[in-house]
Amino acid sequence: MTRLTGSALRLTVLIGESDTWHHRPLYSEIVFRAHAAGLAGASVFRGIEGFGASSLIHTSRLLSLSEDLPIAVVIVDTATRVRAFLPQLDDIVAEGLVTLEDCEVIRYAGHGDDPGTAVTKGKRSL
Repeated sequence: MTRLTGSALRLTVLIGESDTWHHRPLYSEIVFRAHAAGLAGASVFRGIEGFGASSLIHTSRLLSLSEDLPIAVVIVDTATRVRAFLPQLDDIVAEGLVTLEDCEVIRYAGHGDDPGTAVTKGKRSL
């Protein structure tokens, strides 16, 4: 497992829900590639409303536009590892917004990572 504390870099990719890469959702491809690259983690968030460079508002309130809601893929890891991953996005993200922000990791732990805790059937006990 990757250990991550202190200074890090947050990569955010803002795309549309209907964006695809080889008939697969683009957000899924980004997460797949981030995992394959060994990055610390990636999360996908579905927005309820937004617009981008096209200035077309996508919202869950209108049925006709609710098929292409905003999607944010957020990846956090060391600056070196995130920057090494960027060329993979160049290959697959044709439209959208890609940003980088410095951040500080306060806690990064999975199940059973805390000293003194045991994980039993998905529950922690002391």
